[in-house]
Amino acid sequence: MSEELVPHRIAVIAPSPVSMFNLAIPELLFGKVRVQGRPGYEVVICAAEPGPVPTSGGLDLYVRHGLGAVLEADTVVVAGTGAPYDPDPRIVAAVREADDAGKRIASMCTGAFQLAEAGLLQGRRATTYWAHAEELRRRYPQVDLQGDVLYVQDGPYVTASGYAAGIDLCLHVIRTDYGAAVANEVARLTLVAPVRPGGQTQFAHTPLPPERGHACADTRGWAMRNLDKPLTLTELARHAGVSVRTLTRRFHAESGVSPLQWLLHQRIERARELLESTTLPMDQVARACGLGTADSLRAHVVRRTGLTPSAYRAQFTRLGTATAEGTSSAA
Repeated sequence: MSEELVPHRIAVIAPSPVSMFNLAIPELLFGKVRVQGRPGYEVVICAAEPGPVPTSGGLDLYVRHGLGAVLEADTVVVAGTGAPYDPDPRIVAAVREADDAGKRIASMCTGAFQLAEAGLLQGRRATTYWAHAEELRRRYPQVDLQGDVLYVQDGPYVTASGYAAGIDLCLHVIRTDYGAAVANEVARLTLVAPVRPGGQTQFAHTPLPPERGHACADTRGWAMRNLDKPLTLTELARHAGVSVRTLTRRFHAESGVSPLQWLLHQRIERARELLESTTLPMDQVARACGLGTADSLRAHVVRRTGLTPSAYRAQFTRLGTATAEGTSSAA
């Protein structure tokens, strides 16, 4: 007679104001795990103070359990919060205590700030939501911050980047505890990919600095309408009615980047839009956004997103059942 399965206990900490999406992910995925016909996990949501916990969406969630649940857990998951730069000292202390007890500790999204404040991530590889990565790096320079991954494990610590990357983290935990077959079955039941390629850069548009002036606005608009043409600095300066040197100085003052850096950024963003919303062959996408060839398109999209153009289209297409076919092996 086989030994009866003892469910793995997971405590999910809800920092205030907590992300409702983050809280839903562990319950949904871990709750789908069945091993030997029995639940593989017990999930308990807890907070620094039991009772109503504000969410980042403006609602209150009633959390029954306090941080005592952390000590009874095998794995502790800290959810993301809308106030990442103000870690709750009670949660930080509970995380440290869990670490001292040898528990596996994970974070989703901005929950990484709680782990970093507890000192768990010093000299460790970790990640967080891209929009807060620079602040985490500034506050905790000893963390080896990984900016291009969905999740990363270093020792007993697992951190996920933003939002849906929490799904990837949970599947990784399930795969570690019960194997790939169980994790794949959970992925099938929840209609998500068992393993996603690429990193969080595929979701995060690389933003340009905010514009700080309007002297070059007409030229920027003109360039946006002519991205399919091989625009040069001389042509941009001619349209603006100034010298190349003056254009470069004004452009940098207003947008924070050089004219050609700005132009390349817009070309890649146009390429992403076309990959998501059309079935144009790759060489036509490349020409339409001014990147020239399918090889050039591939190089720039891989550098920006971590995915080939074909993989990016398959992942992000907004065409429903439409299929995308490229005409170049470079895709």
